[in-house]
Amino acid sequence: MPLIAPSILSADFARLADQVRAAEAAGADWIHVDVMDGCFVPNITMGFVVVEALRPVTRLPLDVHLMIVEPERYVERFVAAGADLVTVHVEATPHVHRTLQLIRSAGAKAGLAVNPATPLDWFEDVLGELDLALLMSVNPGFGGQRFIPRSLERLERLSALRERLNPEVRIEVDGGVGPANAAELVRRGADVLVAGSAVFGGGAVAENLRALRDAAQA
Repeated sequence: MPLIAPSILSADFARLADQVRAAEAAGADWIHVDVMDGCFVPNITMGFVVVEALRPVTRLPLDVHLMIVEPERYVERFVAAGADLVTVHVEATPHVHRTLQLIRSAGAKAGLAVNPATPLDWFEDVLGELDLALLMSVNPGFGGQRFIPRSLERLERLSALRERLNPEVRIEVDGGVGPANAAELVRRGADVLVAGSAVFGGGAVAENLRALRDAAQA
């Protein structure tokens, strides 16, 4: 059964705690936290303080996605703030292997993300060090973007690579995920679906999350 990780990037920050609690009550599996620095991506979002504030609000794992340059400088602080999983971008650091080791030594699970135009070959040498492989299906930086169709073929190739090198790794897809494509993403190998607008973009969080889960299991 696929996991659903609502992204708080699309939540109402004036009611963030309430929306996270609503997502947990509705059956969310993880809470996805998008950290952006205005340098690696053209947007600035949140940091340690938000992660620390969310930790007592929910029992769900906090899935922290670092879209920042030199993430190795900050991963330990995010783990100390309460992150259960920390994902860094292969494009953001020259020290991928060292950064993954830092995440694990700090006590969190380690993830690696690739942007839509980044070759999947980057995963080959580090897949054995990963708990999570994150495939971006939009260009990172903003919520509410349209899914890039070619991501489906990339997902199939990543799934095949995972089966060959480390079947224990979960594949997460982030960007443009909703009820219309959830089942196809799962069929092609996704284990974790990140959804922001589809959950928090309007209407009741519980109903939106239920619709997404029903679609993913269809």
